[in-house]
Amino acid sequence: MATLPPSVCVFCGARSGISPAYAEAARDFGPMMARRGWRLVYGAGDIGIMGEVARSAQQAGAPVFGVIPKHLMALEVGRLDLGTLVITETMHERKKVMFTNSNAIVVLPGGAGTLDEFFEVLTWRQIGLHDKPIYLLDLDGFWQPLIALVDHVIAQGFAAESLREFFVVVETVDALEKALGDVL
Repeated sequence: MATLPPSVCVFCGARSGISPAYAEAARDFGPMMARRGWRLVYGAGDIGIMGEVARSAQQAGAPVFGVIPKHLMALEVGRLDLGTLVITETMHERKKVMFTNSNAIVVLPGGAGTLDEFFEVLTWRQIGLHDKPIYLLDLDGFWQPLIALVDHVIAQGFAAESLREFFVVVETVDALEKALGDVL
């Protein structure tokens, strides 16, 4: 039986956002994955920076594992040409399959769905369900309000200070590559 390459789960937006830096970083992400021999695990859509990540990974030769709920196939333009495609019944199943099939989690800019994904894996880490590394790619300070919120939750006594230690903030794809290379 073949051994799977290290796999990185990417949670990110199904929209492109207003800064060209988001799509640029997403396009830089794929070649980095291929260069390192890592597999991309992502939401299987072909829109927004989610689509940019997948296209760049495929074009660079990285294996791609996509997971999408059937009700989002049309809305997120589900890609059928992936190395592995899993179609789930629910969003929760999607997150679980993505998480289960990865060794590390990377969170790029995104909206409510991305926040949901981040907080779910962060909560699972907080309660001891996993010890996978979680990285926020803080392009142009995008995640600074989120980081401030987490710090506020800790300061107000609703979480231990250790919560802040369960994710790492990096500002560039190069810094992310180094951080991932240290753990994969």
